[in-house]
Amino acid sequence: MKKPVLSMLDLVAVREGGTVADALQIAVRTARCAERLGFARYWLAEHHNMPGIASSATAVLVGHIAGATRSIRVGSGGIMLPNHAPLVVAEAFGTLAELYPGRIDLGLGRAPGTDGPTMRALRRNRVETEEDFPRDVQELQRLLGPAQAGQAIVAVPGAGTNVPIWLLGSSLFSAQLAAHLGLPYAFASHFAPRMLHQALAIYRQTFRPGAVLAKPYAIVGVPVVAAPTDAEAQFLASSTYQRVLGILTGNRTRLPPPVEGFMEQITERERAAIEDFLAVGVIGGPQTVQTGLAALAEATQADEFMLVSDVFDADLRLRSLELTAQAMV
Repeated sequence: MKKPVLSMLDLVAVREGGTVADALQIAVRTARCAERLGFARYWLAEHHNMPGIASSATAVLVGHIAGATRSIRVGSGGIMLPNHAPLVVAEAFGTLAELYPGRIDLGLGRAPGTDGPTMRALRRNRVETEEDFPRDVQELQRLLGPAQAGQAIVAVPGAGTNVPIWLLGSSLFSAQLAAHLGLPYAFASHFAPRMLHQALAIYRQTFRPGAVLAKPYAIVGVPVVAAPTDAEAQFLASSTYQRVLGILTGNRTRLPPPVEGFMEQITERERAAIEDFLAVGVIGGPQTVQTGLAALAEATQADEFMLVSDVFDADLRLRSLELTAQAMV
């Protein structure tokens, strides 16, 4: 079996006791490490009004990371398309493609990436319908493709850049749309793993070959914390456990430092909720990580793993990526 390619998704976590500037510097260090390790791409996620996430201005950050690296592909994982007019997205990513030719990806999601009041602040009075996302994706394809004779609206920059479009999702909707349009697909199993296998099956079974892809290409999101021992990995992962519990209880905060024995200090129901959230997570020492990733690769037949690694200590986060890369050799 061919091993999945490794890539990384960064939420640009703001850590307790740290600043947004610190988080942005850590993101650059992490991207350079991922590039050195041979990762295929480094994506950044759009979220808004969240004190622990500094990636809201996603296109700006994509440019910053691309400028700080040399060869790794950099992109959005994803731009939440309902928040933006397709023309604005095409111009932003078209500009990035002209600045960094052959290195920019445009991952698109159909969720707002935030709460209701912030969604209204972003969209103003716009009311979204189920038909809008497919229509906006196809409009983006036209705007990023070659300008046609008589085309009324042309993205400048953007037209002719053919920035690769990826569809992202955590349900079956985007899997079906990606298959219909013949686009690559990324499933957000790093936080919503429940429908992973069903979505991949639908995507592959209904895929229509086209100008972009001759066959399906699927990315699977994977939370990973690797350390020299299982015990240390579980300790470091307690930062992620705390963050997840905060998401589930509506108490979103900055990324907290690890806590010894955190999972033993919470209720059985809370533990079960965290474990469900991180069901495809791989946490442990080198052998545990190697075994876990191999099992996930076998189960999903993924072309690529998109790693999420929320380790509080920036140096230990880089070590986690290095150990994970070694486990995939």
